[in-house]
Amino acid sequence: MSDTPEHPSSSEAAGERVAKALARAGIASRREAERLIEAGRVALNGKTLTSPAVKVMPGDELTFDGQPIGPRPPTQMWLYHKPNGLLTTHADPEGRATVFEQLPDDLGRVISVGRLDMNSEGLMLLTNDGALARVLELPATGWTRRYRVRAYGNADDRELAKLADGVVVEGVVYGPIEVTVDRRTGANVWLTVGIKEGKNREVRKVLAHVGLTVNRLMRVAYGPFQLGNLKRGEVTELKLSVLRDQLGKLYPLDNEGNPTDTHVAAPATTGKAKAKPKPGRKTGWAKATKKSEPGHKARKRNEREEKAERGELTGSRPKRSGAKPHASKANKSSTHKGKSGADRRRRP
Repeated sequence: MSDTPEHPSSSEAAGERVAKALARAGIASRREAERLIEAGRVALNGKTLTSPAVKVMPGDELTFDGQPIGPRPPTQMWLYHKPNGLLTTHADPEGRATVFEQLPDDLGRVISVGRLDMNSEGLMLLTNDGALARVLELPATGWTRRYRVRAYGNADDRELAKLADGVVVEGVVYGPIEVTVDRRTGANVWLTVGIKEGKNREVRKVLAHVGLTVNRLMRVAYGPFQLGNLKRGEVTELKLSVLRDQLGKLYPLDNEGNPTDTHVAAPATTGKAKAKPKPGRKTGWAKATKKSEPGHKARKRNEREEKAERGELTGSRPKRSGAKPHASKANKSSTHKGKSGADRRRRP
């Protein structure tokens, strides 16, 4: 054990920030862990912490609500079909029902990847790895959250299409939003909406901006993970092989499910299409066509003149008597080639 429970955040010594240690243990995301520290619920070596600017060193004892935090478990993830009427929080001061109260006890302490508000339903990702939750929540990760939406009102299709370029609502800048009109039933319209940022009540606020009031919102996908046939209130764990395959380099896991600490977030997207590079010009001979044959234009011109003289072209008139026929380029070329250089320079 170290002599002092607090270590300067600028120290180059081994160890990790306390918020990160809490996130790795599945207690909370880093942001939520900072709030837990400020609330006085975290202690290091028996001393209650008041600031997250602390490092946990090897051998230190970290506790949460008086309970020691054990070694970090392997990363796990679950798919959960959230019903309406549940808050995405571990505790509500008003005593309302929460998502985590409805989960099976054998799941242990888990946190959600993002949130769904009380009146929204559908797919939620749950994990015991707060660091993973943070990575998947970042817009830079590039994962699309997809929703099925029923809304009241008459939205102009052109206004919905403009959302693909992003929009500013009440001073808040929202990135590109994909909206597809599935069908219209009376005064309601069914939409499929895709977003990448997941700001607070983003779908509801943006659709209200174009004159639609959302009366049902269901998340059906989060990145590669789909709601599928998961029943309301049901939860299922993802196999480690599936989790490793889907996370890939975004958050690499070893064969035991432990992070390799080499993950990098995907680059941020701007929502603007990038031009594809032009393919290189193919080498080799071009395919011959009639138009590319020597003398083609000259022959076509002579044919038209002959038809005009016979009066076979509509609206044409015979050529004047004494007019000399035009020499084709091919004839000129062949005549020119038949003379020597001295003959070409000598005048007649």
